[in-house]
Amino acid sequence: MSDVPDDLTWTRAAPPDATGPGPWIEIAFGESQGTDGDDGDAPVYLRETSAPDTVVTTNRRKWDAFVLGVQAGEFDHFVEGLVESPEDSPHA
Repeated sequence: MSDVPDDLTWTRAAPPDATGPGPWIEIAFGESQGTDGDDGDAPVYLRETSAPDTVVTTNRRKWDAFVLGVQAGEFDHFVEGLVESPEDSPHA
């Protein structure tokens, strides 16, 4: 894990009412190398709380494309039948 900076701020992706250790996914954004702070090659780090020493690295451009794909529903077929519909949710 030597190429992962020690001073990253990790953000946990967990439901607001989540309790316990997870496992949860955590994300941290590395320093931009660009002069304008909008560097698509800036590193993005992902890890799982159950294995924090295993870190996957991508870049901001790829992360942004992934997030846009999630928002557009491009990955919904992976979770069909696993996620309750909003009207069935106790939080609705």
